[in-house]
Amino acid sequence: MKLPRLSLRSACLASVCLIGLPAFAADEKIEWLPDGSLGTAVPSLADPTGMRKALWERGIKFGLNYIGEVQGVTNGGLQRGSRYGGRLELVIDADLEKMVGWGGAAFHANAYQIHGTGISRYNLGNLLPVSNIEALPSTRLYEAWIEQKFMENKVALRFGQQGADSEFVTSNYAGLFINGTFGWPTLNAANLPSGGPAYPLATPAVRLGLYPTDSLSLLLGIFNGDPAGPGLNDPQQRDRNGLKFRTRDPAFAIGELQYKYGDDKAADSLSGVVKIGAWNHFGRFADTRYGLDGLPLASPLSSGAQRLIRGDSGVYGIVDQQVYRLADDPTKGIGVFGRLGASPGNRNLVDFYADAGINFTGLVPGRSDDAFGLAVSYASIGSGLVGLSQDTNFFTGVPAPVRSSEALLEVTYSAQIMPGWTIQPNLQYVVRPGGNVADPADPTGTRAVRNATVIGVRSTLKY
Repeated sequence: MKLPRLSLRSACLASVCLIGLPAFAADEKIEWLPDGSLGTAVPSLADPTGMRKALWERGIKFGLNYIGEVQGVTNGGLQRGSRYGGRLELVIDADLEKMVGWGGAAFHANAYQIHGTGISRYNLGNLLPVSNIEALPSTRLYEAWIEQKFMENKVALRFGQQGADSEFVTSNYAGLFINGTFGWPTLNAANLPSGGPAYPLATPAVRLGLYPTDSLSLLLGIFNGDPAGPGLNDPQQRDRNGLKFRTRDPAFAIGELQYKYGDDKAADSLSGVVKIGAWNHFGRFADTRYGLDGLPLASPLSSGAQRLIRGDSGVYGIVDQQVYRLADDPTKGIGVFGRLGASPGNRNLVDFYADAGINFTGLVPGRSDDAFGLAVSYASIGSGLVGLSQDTNFFTGVPAPVRSSEALLEVTYSAQIMPGWTIQPNLQYVVRPGGNVADPADPTGTRAVRNATVIGVRSTLKY
């Protein structure tokens, strides 16, 4: 839904006014409420019917979360304009031992009602999606799994519908930012079939977690390799409600080793985590530059049939590091993160990815739960597609833009109005949207889509 410019301006003005209010304190933690629930700040809203507490006594805890945001392109991109997007989420967690006597077992499920339209899809055409909730309007199941723990919680086996982005390739500090690439990185989202097992498409999977010490853990996952299945239309249209439960596509396997260090609660210790991982997809992937006949696909002599390559893979590394902590609250201070990843360039849209950022939490007097952050990301277009662009220019004689890379800068401030409610204005600057592709509005085909500035405001409610 396209909104008038006044809506974006009004939202920005309202957010500034709300951030200027004094922080609202919460009551003590209520065990039958999800962490950070609005009910801790307004107890009268926590459980007006008594249902939540009654369910918790039987082992079930549920929560509702709503994210609504206005994003606007002020210059550049495909077209200027502002749009609204929203997502309502229902989350259910159950202690199966408390419910039915199944020791060491837990159940989790969440579902989304997604509405509005995405600024990246319709106004930018970029690879690093402006919003991590952007998706086609739908009501869909996301995850639904059971986890069984063994050996005093040192081994955990999870099976059911899962999203790899819930546990793999994640950075705690990157979670502050609104751009989608700081969650499931564009290296994976752009290269894997249907974007891989990540929002908004989860898929049947088995995940094994090994936790030999408090510092060391190993995660291993095997997922169905194409959450939506093959097809020509959008993957989200091929699996509109998250109920396909596909199991016969070539598998996607991923493993990640994590090492945590430092004491999260000690004032004189700076904590951090290092993660290294690798993944492999067992399907077949099309060569992005050469055909079955060995000729460049752009050549007029080529048959146009792409050569198929067996398998795809990637490696990555992540660092989260606290560099300063407050004496009165060691969980807050200044933290930095960085991620790197790479995949083969002859079969992928992106062959190298990097992001980094810095967060400042609890440093504003009187607003101890506010956070400010700055982050950058970079996605390099695969070498095969770069070569295809060069070949096309050579054979056609048209000096069209040559594919190269896309980069992004995001600045954001998350202000807690009260526990369970945050307002988050953000500014993003997109460099070479789409990786330096031709602007469809240019009749000559020689001008690339221009760099774009995006301004937005997000409101998040947790109940």
